[in-house]
Amino acid sequence: MRTPHATALCLAAALTLTACGADVEPSGGTRSDTAITLTNCGRTVTYDKVPERVVTNDVGITELMFALGLEDRMAGYAMPDDKGDVTGVPWKDAYHKVRWLSKDRLTKENVLDARADLVLAGWGYGFSEEGGFTPDALEKLGIPSYLLTESCRNGRDKTSRGIMPPLDALYADLTNLGRLFGVEQRAAKLIADFRKQVADVHARAPQGAERPKVFLYDSGRDQPFTSGRYAAPQQIITEAGGVNVMDDVADSWTTVGWESVVERDPDVIVVCDYGDVGAEQKKQFLLSYAPLRDVSAVKHRRIFVLDYADLVESPRNPSAIARLGTYLRTVAGTR
Repeated sequence: MRTPHATALCLAAALTLTACGADVEPSGGTRSDTAITLTNCGRTVTYDKVPERVVTNDVGITELMFALGLEDRMAGYAMPDDKGDVTGVPWKDAYHKVRWLSKDRLTKENVLDARADLVLAGWGYGFSEEGGFTPDALEKLGIPSYLLTESCRNGRDKTSRGIMPPLDALYADLTNLGRLFGVEQRAAKLIADFRKQVADVHARAPQGAERPKVFLYDSGRDQPFTSGRYAAPQQIITEAGGVNVMDDVADSWTTVGWESVVERDPDVIVVCDYGDVGAEQKKQFLLSYAPLRDVSAVKHRRIFVLDYADLVESPRNPSAIARLGTYLRTVAGTR
């Protein structure tokens, strides 16, 4: 996955609390530099001390650290050249405090150059067998890592990802990072506020047969790249009051066939906005692509845009649920 055109947005009060300097816990935590053991992607991992020079790959992972107020524990981040307009996010100042290591992705070289003592990344979010940038490769260099839970491999095949519902993955990572850095109260407060925000949207969401069917379109012309049940859009769609038409796919981000989209006839298409092909270009492709002409979402021009940072595991997920929920309630009222 690549980095987006980030939209200016106002998240839950919890985000403002944690990212804008509220005195919840001392930054960097209060626990001593003793070993701590966490469960990450089904593995028990022990860290010898509180990391002081963390590097992150991609916008969602970077903002997990920012949302917890841990920018002073970071040595840098990697994300593509256009990370978008971040002037409206609660942690905008953190982007100016932390070094932008790479406008592509992390490598062994820039991790070593940053003198990193922890790498936060994920399969498909920086880590790659093909590129030789893996947790095992970093371990040989004496650098520990933490895997984004959305990206955990599930054993279905060599690349399929996801081991738990997406919001649970977000909460698991916030909890683990809170423990690792000694900011458990801050993490717990953030999670509690996220849960409340999501519950408030869910309580007003369409129910039963009124729930619109939704297809997530990331990219691809010959075959669409989309979200199965383990990527963040699954619960963004579900909690907002829709049904992900690909929720039977036991993977996170993956490729499907257009014929399956046509067969499932979504009422709404959510476009993921990022990269060289912008949301408007993607929208025009969908509206003009002949095989989709009889799909309800295309016939009624029901295409809703969310940012990449909304749709990967990140602290922006609850806000995305709220915005999509507002749109789906409108759709449900006209069907």
